[in-house]
Amino acid sequence: MGGVRNAVRQHLVARQLDEQLAARFPTGVRLRVLDVGTGQGTQALRLARAGHQVTGLEADPRMLAAARAALAEEPAGVRGRVRLVEGDGRDTGVHFLPGGFDVVLCHGVLMYVEEPDALLAGVARMLAPGGLVSLLVRNADALAMRPGLSGDWDTALAAFDSTAYTNRLGMAVRADRLAALEANLAGLGAPLQTWYGVRVFSDLAPDRATVTPDELEKVLHAEDRAGRTDPYRGVAALLHLCGVRGGPA
Repeated sequence: MGGVRNAVRQHLVARQLDEQLAARFPTGVRLRVLDVGTGQGTQALRLARAGHQVTGLEADPRMLAAARAALAEEPAGVRGRVRLVEGDGRDTGVHFLPGGFDVVLCHGVLMYVEEPDALLAGVARMLAPGGLVSLLVRNADALAMRPGLSGDWDTALAAFDSTAYTNRLGMAVRADRLAALEANLAGLGAPLQTWYGVRVFSDLAPDRATVTPDELEKVLHAEDRAGRTDPYRGVAALLHLCGVRGGPA
């Protein structure tokens, strides 16, 4: 999962998430974090290194094994702050008490769920009052961008009226529209407070494309600016949405 595309995703989401945590929680507080669909544990381990208590929930045994292997490489202090659980994000109530987390992450998961309402409801139930939910989704309003810029006009034309697409792994998956997610979060009592675009410029990079550290800094700077600026963020490949339990609508 290397390459510039993943580097942009992980760096930008980390930067944006840290910005939201700093704005909403006192400095130095150890937060209770639930990472739904933790995958290889990139964000979970990063937050544990920062001192937070992190629970990673992952349904795929292979991803869970990768996360456990990565965790095993960490110092004892970090390992003691991470709990990894095998389970589906739609069944959070089976594993955890409602309102038990200050922060819930759900990054790169909704695109694999045919009906996302149950997953979003389960995520929202885990939030304590004032808790932050962080969603990373494929942007359905920009599905025509990648095929259009690649000259695949049939796919681009079809994408305007669809939320379905085929990802780079060849899997048939789905995307979400900003307006629909905003309404959904409001209905769940965790209204949207802030949103960012992720991968405005770099989504067409080949899977294993790499850049030098200096070039990566330039890419990240441009992507960070674009992800915060209209109209660029609206055509980003991914959307990073941040809602707050009981926050203003």
